[in-house]
Amino acid sequence: MCTMKYRKAKWLGKMVVVASVLAITNQANAQGSAFAEAEAVVPENPLKEAYFGETHVHTSFSMDAFIGGGRLSPSDAYRFAKGEDVTLNNQLHNIVKPLDFAAVSDHAEFIGEMYSTQVSGAPGHYQASLDELRGLTEFEDQEAWFLKYVISNMRSAEPGHPPFYAGPETTKSAWKDIIIKAAEDHYEPGVFTTLIAFEWTSAQDGGNMHRNVIFRDSVVPDAPFSALDSNDEEKLWAWMAEQEANGSTLLAIPHNSNGSKGYMFDPTDNSGNPIDAEYARTRSHFEPLIEMMQIKGNSEVVASLWSADEFANFENAESVSTYNDRDFKKQNFVRWAVTKGLAYQESIGENPYKLGFIGGTDNHNGAPSDVVEENYIGSHGGADKTTERRREGEISGWIKVSESNPGSIAGVWAPRNTRGAIWDAMSARETFVTSGTRIKPRFFGGASLTESTDPVALVKQGYAQGVPMGGTLSALDEPPTFTVHAMKDAAGANLDRIQIIKGWVDEAGEPQERIINAVWSGDRQPDADGNLPPIGNTVNLETAMYTNEIGSAVLTGSWTDNDFDPAKPALYYVRVLEIPTPRWTTYDAVKHGLPLLEDVPAIIQERAWTSPIWYSPAQ
Repeated sequence: MCTMKYRKAKWLGKMVVVASVLAITNQANAQGSAFAEAEAVVPENPLKEAYFGETHVHTSFSMDAFIGGGRLSPSDAYRFAKGEDVTLNNQLHNIVKPLDFAAVSDHAEFIGEMYSTQVSGAPGHYQASLDELRGLTEFEDQEAWFLKYVISNMRSAEPGHPPFYAGPETTKSAWKDIIIKAAEDHYEPGVFTTLIAFEWTSAQDGGNMHRNVIFRDSVVPDAPFSALDSNDEEKLWAWMAEQEANGSTLLAIPHNSNGSKGYMFDPTDNSGNPIDAEYARTRSHFEPLIEMMQIKGNSEVVASLWSADEFANFENAESVSTYNDRDFKKQNFVRWAVTKGLAYQESIGENPYKLGFIGGTDNHNGAPSDVVEENYIGSHGGADKTTERRREGEISGWIKVSESNPGSIAGVWAPRNTRGAIWDAMSARETFVTSGTRIKPRFFGGASLTESTDPVALVKQGYAQGVPMGGTLSALDEPPTFTVHAMKDAAGANLDRIQIIKGWVDEAGEPQERIINAVWSGDRQPDADGNLPPIGNTVNLETAMYTNEIGSAVLTGSWTDNDFDPAKPALYYVRVLEIPTPRWTTYDAVKHGLPLLEDVPAIIQERAWTSPIWYSPAQ
């Protein structure tokens, strides 16, 4: 009799699960149909609009964020991105400037554990270890948990789930019921776009190999792929290929190459063989973009290795190199990598590093694009939530807090604000990144482009007769001309200049570069080498104020590469510089009546970078 009751209960349980799955499936289908109808009526701009967003943020469903005191959920993160107030570090906090799109990218590795921790009644919820985790309030205890269950685990050769993991069904529940549901609930086509995403967090030997995986729509797998499944990025790409075969459309964005210990752009694959054409094709297909800058530093260049670049000293986060043997080398940085890709293009016929540029924060407070310098209150929970810790503390295992920064913003040029349009712009590399301001840069290249002071004419000509940022020119028999245009952040600082960085490789396949001041504000005159005098500085360090008495609100110009060699591959990207403004540490010091920190700059020149335009000779 007991056996019969048990079997009946088990059968009824299965029926409830089946009914629940069918209900969720029907709801998803209905929601998908509603999204399609809403997307269909969103108007398109053929000249495209600049949309600003976030592709790298962590909520309470990332274990390291929860350990540090983060309690904002994925749904809360989207509310913050849309401009709603949230409670952060025991105070009401607001993004100041709402975003156009966002992707919550919680670590895939422990979302099941976080489901058990936060969802009452979930499998494993009442374990003593999770009671302890939920009760962590002292920073020292949080740090000890972080080192034990995250740092030491993820940097081992074979990372694994902690003993309080309640099984793969909790991972699936967190993915479907929390992360995907939040993205679906907050998607408003034409107004605010959410993209379903997760972070794959491989860090073998402490070398950063992290990727954020972004889906184009709601066709997603039952669970994400984590570094606990494999910490080999080639296995990640193989999994992504399987998802493509199952109908998903997805891409991956590497970040923090500055801390990769040379692994991010290793000349060999994970079997120890030199990179070949198949490897290059696979990587380029799945990874069209790279995150240029985030809280843990700017990965374009570093001043200690690019002394000829007068603007290389920008949020270099030098202390990153002092943790876990992450020595800085040119091979860690984006400019070197995208230029080195040209050598592979010549030698194997494919470019593994044909990378567009995009931004992100890695904010672990659940606050997407919380990047306004004067509004900054930290990014990593207990590690930097107080003024004292922001001045003297560290983000464990990574960086001195004072050398960190609020992060960067992702920018795309898309015809409308929908999932498909935003993702397609990423895939096409028609992207840019800013260090936190809302600069709008445009960049076109072509053999027949002419200078125009009319931005609309410049854009129309660029699309009709050339290619935009992220595009490729090929088989030219005359020098290309590049047209540039940038508008300042409407509520921010004026612009100093627009630069074009050209990259190529020499006969030995080594990256070479040239920095061109294409257009600038004021009546400054370049010297014989093309160098400009500094723009000046209006910052008052006692009040943390500046004025827009110098610089320009808009810059437009063009440059022709008269050193162009039609037989050699090359690339070109734009860097837009603002006039100097106070750094977040200066705002923090003035706000709290403290002296300025002496070991970090008091001022910065915020900036934007566009994706490159590549040139490829006829094959």
